[in-house]
Amino acid sequence: MSDHNTFANLIWQIADLLRGPYRPPQYERVMLPMTVLRRFDCVLEASKAKVVAAHQKHKGGKLTGDALDTTLNKVAGQRFHNHSPLDFAKLKGDPDNINKHLVSYIKGFSANVQRIFEYFEFEAEIEKMHEANILYLVVSKFADVDLHPTNVANEQMGLIFENLIRRFNELANETAGDHFTPREVIRLMVDLLFIHDDKLLATPGTVRKLLDPACGTGGMLAEAQRYLREHHSAAQLYAYGQDYNKRAYATAASDMLMKEVSHNGGGDNVRYGDTLLPDAATGDRFPNDTFDYFLSNPPFGVDWKKQQKEVVREHEKRAFDGRFGAGLPRVNDGALLFLQHMWSKREDVKPKEHKQGSRLAIVFSGSPMFTGGAGSGESEIRRWVIENDWLEAIVALPESMYYNTGIGTYIWIVTNRKEKRRKGKVQLFDARDVWTAGGSEDSKRSLGDKRRHMTIAQIDEVVSLYGKFEEGPRSKIFDNADFGYTRVTVERPLRLRYQMTVDEKARFLEAVPHLLDDVEAIDKAFGRKPLLDWSATWGKIEKLLEKRESRWKTAEQKLFRSVFTQRDPKAESVPVSGRGAGFESDADLRDYENVPLTEDVDTYFAREVLPHVPDAWTDRSKDKVGYEINFNRYFYVFTPPRALAEIDRDLKAAEDEIVRLLREVTT
Repeated sequence: MSDHNTFANLIWQIADLLRGPYRPPQYERVMLPMTVLRRFDCVLEASKAKVVAAHQKHKGGKLTGDALDTTLNKVAGQRFHNHSPLDFAKLKGDPDNINKHLVSYIKGFSANVQRIFEYFEFEAEIEKMHEANILYLVVSKFADVDLHPTNVANEQMGLIFENLIRRFNELANETAGDHFTPREVIRLMVDLLFIHDDKLLATPGTVRKLLDPACGTGGMLAEAQRYLREHHSAAQLYAYGQDYNKRAYATAASDMLMKEVSHNGGGDNVRYGDTLLPDAATGDRFPNDTFDYFLSNPPFGVDWKKQQKEVVREHEKRAFDGRFGAGLPRVNDGALLFLQHMWSKREDVKPKEHKQGSRLAIVFSGSPMFTGGAGSGESEIRRWVIENDWLEAIVALPESMYYNTGIGTYIWIVTNRKEKRRKGKVQLFDARDVWTAGGSEDSKRSLGDKRRHMTIAQIDEVVSLYGKFEEGPRSKIFDNADFGYTRVTVERPLRLRYQMTVDEKARFLEAVPHLLDDVEAIDKAFGRKPLLDWSATWGKIEKLLEKRESRWKTAEQKLFRSVFTQRDPKAESVPVSGRGAGFESDADLRDYENVPLTEDVDTYFAREVLPHVPDAWTDRSKDKVGYEINFNRYFYVFTPPRALAEIDRDLKAAEDEIVRLLREVTT
């Protein structure tokens, strides 16, 4: 039996037939569905005659639709069947009409497989290949690839498929990040997800459910299955996924069928739909389910304008009874919506009911850690996760790990069943310098923006250090409250200078000409010199108006102040009118201080603010609590500047070299 690389290379060679009508990044449109089709053809070969006969028997009878599919699936001994009399061998018999026969053959599959090929949009590719006169050749070449289960086991077939998916996504660098996560990132995520669960998963009869709501081509689902097979073969993991990219969904769905992974029910492990939309035909396809594990790599920095109306409605109408009760991030990055969506489906911790809680691993860019100030949607979501003691850790990955972006990425581990030693704590782990040059272990060259990868040994090193939960150069441990702060409003008094000038006088009287006599009296009594105590000045003006038996409306008094006063740092503070104590605040001088939750606000204010701004005070009625995780701050290492003498030597050497080169040019 050949290894999976041999078969993957054989199929890869067939892709060369597409050159011309297809560009290399488009090969997957044909090669993935054709590989699926050939595998299904081989799997069903042994029961083919029985299924065709059974279909003829029930044709035109009472059994139709799902009931007929279920019956024929049982005859086939699989979760799918094909009742067409055609197969790959017979398709080769009529080259002129192979396009029609291939479409007919696909329509002979059970509904679950037909749905996959509809999302592959494969009929359009069949016609394109037929018009280019390469369809017959492609089908013939695939007919020669023996993918029978006796020759290629399910696990090996999965490896072949994963190999092809990776290669095709490497060709399509411009979009790969949208639906393909590097395999070493997935492996690290899976290892961290299951790191504390060996005892739980080793329990006889253990059954667990896992969801990836942005599953792409299903890489995370496949890796989670692999981990369980290698470490806990007696445990069952029902892996579920959802995606809104048609080809990605079709790829993941067919991969699940090919591997015959553990499933619960009809086998529709992967479902098509827009994860962020509410329960609807094209929305959340797991509305009432809960899961033990979650894995996901949602798109980086993708907006949710198309879903905004429905998401906002769910947030406002259902709050925490829905998925987005904690808050809504800014519309140009919906990453934290995926976190809330998944965590709304968590399992409670109720051991007596055999509910062991949930663990979640999700990849984010740096933005969800710090974007948004206190009171913003992002900050409120972070607050919700941290104050509930769900955030176990954040692991920083090396840059240049992805195919279409060089940005830094971070794995968040979220759980409602922390180990006792981790309760009330968050671990930050810096793995940014744990990498090997090259796009993958199989290729030392860069693959698009992917110039680095992590070896298995490096992944094991990170997981081992993570599991020790100890302080070190790469591992920092914090209390939950260390990431929180109170946003305190700092006020300073309003200081106003009174002065009447010709221009201001004209402007005021233009608005209220009936006050001419009063204004003339004020002008005569107080003159044109600036007065630095507005409160005292206005008190005297009020007495003057009272003596003149003139009563101004509130609006006229406000207009007078706005026209004839200016802010002046040398002026006296303006007291609050009425019985209230204190001074009016100057909105232009208003500032904010982020006081750590671990400190008393008044003590912090007296120490950090008053020595520099002695006339300031805090308005505690406007306090807001915020949370942010400034990863770089915690791992910053100060590098002393170079000595000036050393810099001078380098500059002198550079100058000498420039002079030497100029001489060579001029001689």
